[in-house]
Amino acid sequence: MAVPFSLSRRGTLKLAATLAGAMVADAMLPAIAADDPDLAEIKALKPGTYVWYPERAPDGFVAIVINLTDQLCFVYRNGVRIGASTVSTGKEGYDTPTGVFTILGKDVDHHSSLYNDASMPYTERLTWSGVALHAGGLPGYPSSHGCVHLPLAFSKLVFGITHLGTPVIIADSHSAPEDVLHPGLIMSEGLEQQLATSATGEGAPQDATAAPEPVSMVVSRADSTITVLKGAQTAVQGPVSIRDPQNPLGNLVYVLMSKDGTAPRWSAVSYEGSGVAAGQAQNALARISVDPSINKQVAALVVPGATLFLTDLPAHPGTRSDGGFVVLAQKVTS
Repeated sequence: MAVPFSLSRRGTLKLAATLAGAMVADAMLPAIAADDPDLAEIKALKPGTYVWYPERAPDGFVAIVINLTDQLCFVYRNGVRIGASTVSTGKEGYDTPTGVFTILGKDVDHHSSLYNDASMPYTERLTWSGVALHAGGLPGYPSSHGCVHLPLAFSKLVFGITHLGTPVIIADSHSAPEDVLHPGLIMSEGLEQQLATSATGEGAPQDATAAPEPVSMVVSRADSTITVLKGAQTAVQGPVSIRDPQNPLGNLVYVLMSKDGTAPRWSAVSYEGSGVAAGQAQNALARISVDPSINKQVAALVVPGATLFLTDLPAHPGTRSDGGFVVLAQKVTS
């Protein structure tokens, strides 16, 4: 069982239908560079349509980004965008939460236990409270009860390349993945080569039942701690040192990539959400150091496909929900 890492939604999303499809303005597509050859095609997507080009990265680990502002989904494999689609997220009063989640479960033919046994094909669960990716209605604006609706054919394609533990980032805006060439943090003093030697180069397991328990790490600037979970269990916890601790790290998620025995690298996505700005991938990681004894424990667990989340928010028991690891945007009140 994987564990969600999420940030609470920062407010009601107010988005007119005119922001969908071909009418999305250039300024509302921060994930797409001006010289991106796919810019026109993605801007022209109408509700219920998508683009898919898996040949650009035939294998490797997947990361999914849901851009709430644009009502778009971006799929990256091995740091390369292989697909984009229109989505429909939570309507007013049923806001889809922002943050970083991992896929907890998969069900090809799921039916809702809350909404009249409604069909939810290709469900990929993000929280135990009901938020998921699945095929659903796509009117061109937020219309769901909190889930992320995808086109049926696109949801089937995504379902086929993800596994338990695949990170899903739900954000107001985001950057395209960025390679962090100096891994840092958990791979100093020869540990980088150790990981490279153990990497299989085969990419992510296609069968979720065959996937090992996902390894997820969170570093909190507020607490100066690192917490490592394997599956649902806390495996390592300890202090970290953060250079210039008064300055924010920003929102960042990293996926550890490795292929064909090469040295592992982090593929990082920075994102804006819950009122917190996006971080700078290389700079943020370089600011963090871990005690050697903790470092060795972490490195013993980490394999390609592991995820690392940086947050400026607290990550202690007072901000966690039962059955999961949830980093809240504010302190829990009784």
